[in-house]
Parts: sequence; C-alpha cells; structure tokens
Amino acid sequence: MSRKEEIYKPALVGKNIPILTLDNKWHRLFTQTEISPEIKVKEQELNELLKRQGKLNHECKKLRTIKAKLRDEIVSLMDGGNESPAAQKKQEENKRLIEDCNERLEADQDELLDIEKEINAVNYDLMLLSMEVCYEAIRDNTAEIEQIDKWINQMRIDLKKNVVRKQQKEVFNQNLYTYMHDIFGPEVIEIFDMKYNPEQKTPTAERE
Repeated sequence: MSRKEEIYKPALVGKNIPILTLDNKWHRLFTQTEISPEIKVKEQELNELLKRQGKLNHECKKLRTIKAKLRDEIVSLMDGGNESPAAQKKQEENKRLIEDCNERLEADQDELLDIEKEINAVNYDLMLLSMEVCYEAIRDNTAEIEQIDKWINQMRIDLKKNVVRKQQKEVFNQNLYTYMHDIFGPEVIEIFDMKYNPEQKTPTAERE
C-alpha cells in the first residue's frame, strides 16, 4: 500500500464511491483542469472492465431465458403425457442443455464477482489520481490568488498614497498661486500671463 493510500483509505472505509467514468460530473472535472496520462490509462482500464461486466450480464440474462424456455418445454412434454422415445429424448436433451446453462451461468457469475472487485479497485485508484490532480490544480490556483491579492493590496496602498500626493500638490499649487497673487498683485500676474482656473485647480498659461 502506498503512502497516499495509507492516508486516505481509513477515511474512505464504508463510503460509496460512484463509478467515475459513468458519472458526468467526473468528466466535467477535467473541463476545469488537465487530465493526466495516468488517469487516461485508468479510465480506459475501468471502461474495459465495465464493458466486460455488461457483456457477462447480458449473457447471464440470455442463459436464464434459455433455461426458462427449456424447462417450459420439459413441463409441456410431461403434462402432455407424451412418453414416446422422441419425447423422452427431447426431455433428456433439454436437461443436458439446462445443465450446460447452469455451468456457464456459474462460470459467468464467478467472473462477475472477480470483475466487480477489479472495478472497485480500479475505480478507487482513479479516484485517488483524480483527487491528486484536482488538489494540485487548486493549490496552484490558490498560489496565484494569493499573488493577485498581494498585488491588489499593494495597489490599494499605492492608490491611497497617490491620492494624498495629488491632494498635496493641488494644495501646493493653490497656495503658491495665492501667495504670488498677494505678493505681486493681479496686474503683475497678468503681465506674466499667469491666471488660475479654480475648477481645474491648476495654473494655465494663456498668450494672446
């Protein structure tokens, strides 16, 4: 047992894990993250087992139908009171065929039990691989989220600083212009074409 299985197996005891390749939600996981080569191998292995399981189930159903038909024929011959050699031969043949069906059913059912165990084992491995890939994607994405969050926080700090600097510079311009106006007077200011636009809060130069 791998270290990964040692960690997860106790927590998964008794938990019902759906057959992943038959679950559309599992396939949708890999529209969000890339599917690994290991997952592709397990997916194919599981699908092959499911295909074999389906084929065996179909064969068992078919064999049971044949058995029922053969039994009905035997009962019909017995109820009809037909004891001719041909009827007896038919009964014996049907019994032999029923025995063949039973042997084949037993073999198929034994294989179905083995396949079910294999399906559960491969499905379990596929689940671990899927969780590993998804959590790795979440970890990588979380790291990027943290970097973006740091950038946003720094931008907020820089924005606040720049808002303060802008306000300080606007006050500086306003004060400087006011002092110039008070010291030199409006006539001198006009000579130098320095006029202040209160709406823009910045000095503008106008030349005729």
